[in-house]
Amino acid sequence: MSSPCDPQYAPAGDVGAALMVIDSRLKTIYDGRAETDPEQQQLADQFTASLSPKQANDLVDGACTLIYMFMQWLRMAYEDHDRDVIEYVVPSFVASMRMMPKSVRPETIPTMAGLVVAAGTGLSPNLWRKQYGDWTGEEMNSLEATALLLAEHINRLTDDRDFASRLVTEALSSSNQD
Repeated sequence: MSSPCDPQYAPAGDVGAALMVIDSRLKTIYDGRAETDPEQQQLADQFTASLSPKQANDLVDGACTLIYMFMQWLRMAYEDHDRDVIEYVVPSFVASMRMMPKSVRPETIPTMAGLVVAAGTGLSPNLWRKQYGDWTGEEMNSLEATALLLAEHINRLTDDRDFASRLVTEALSSSNQD
């Protein structure tokens, strides 16, 4: 029986824009900067302010698609070693979010953990979240942090700072060719 949270029913959103945001944040971290430089933050703020409501929703859906893609890759990687992705990803993910109180409000952590579990079990994170109502403004930083932490986890596992971004870029390229 198919679930209403099956990924086939989920909009992909603007995966390219979501990846651009995550990749930019990763580069900031890898460059050793704790904070985004003011010019980069101003550009990001201008970008988000220029979005229409539909484009903003597409960006949120794109971030959820990234989360799904990252968790599917992690699930396969952990299964290759007879390990459960939920057991190995969720505890460190939650611990990392708890160490980010300026970016991630504590009350959003259970929702973000739920997104990760939903994606890790093959459900669409955005459809899973939709069951509980509309996204809130407080969840936006946490959603970005979720995608960022998963991408960084993949990059650490592969010992390649660009692997997660390349994974998505190659998937997008191959889907465009089909």
